[in-house]
Amino acid sequence: MPEPTPVLPEVLAQIQSLPASDRPLIICDVDEVILHMILHLEEYLNNKGMHFLNHSYRLTGNIARTEDGAPVPADQVKRHLITFFDEVSHEQAMVPDANAALAELTDQWDIVLLTNLPGSHNKPVRETLLRGMGIPYPVLTNSGPKGGAVAALAGGRAHPVVFIDDSPTNHRSVQASLPASVQIQFIADQRFLNSVEPEPHIDLLSGDWRETSRFIRSIL
Repeated sequence: MPEPTPVLPEVLAQIQSLPASDRPLIICDVDEVILHMILHLEEYLNNKGMHFLNHSYRLTGNIARTEDGAPVPADQVKRHLITFFDEVSHEQAMVPDANAALAELTDQWDIVLLTNLPGSHNKPVRETLLRGMGIPYPVLTNSGPKGGAVAALAGGRAHPVVFIDDSPTNHRSVQASLPASVQIQFIADQRFLNSVEPEPHIDLLSGDWRETSRFIRSIL
């Protein structure tokens, strides 16, 4: 189990700007949860002469050049991810039913979107895209494991906290920092979803927003 992750100062400043509340809280990732990512990233890679080696849940070591099958080095993967978000973040497609499911939950829950998003200029682009889809909730940008940010968001709330994310790394981080949270591992791409064996701290593994909404409603 990893050590609890501290919250970054720039993330804490975003959290402190939110209105105070003691309602139940949903902390929800964006990429591959509310917005498709793998679908768009695979298209981007193919256009650049690359492809996924398999559907295991990682990027470094799992992207190769189509021409010769050579794995793409980690530094190049990182650069491509930044370019991908710069080029695609304004037009990512919504995961089916995400807007309706979240809207139905707002009668009982506060919702905050916590996303790891390269490029500070991409935040307003993402906010505009989400609002146009009927997803108007606060967007907080983070870097690295999310445990510290989730624990800070949960501070002072006596009610349940639900964390929704696709990344096993983020879920392990949240388990270390806020083990009382309800953890939902949501992966929209069925191939990657099928490749995941949920860890013991995962309360629900899903790629379906209707199933996820029913599960969250059952908590209260």
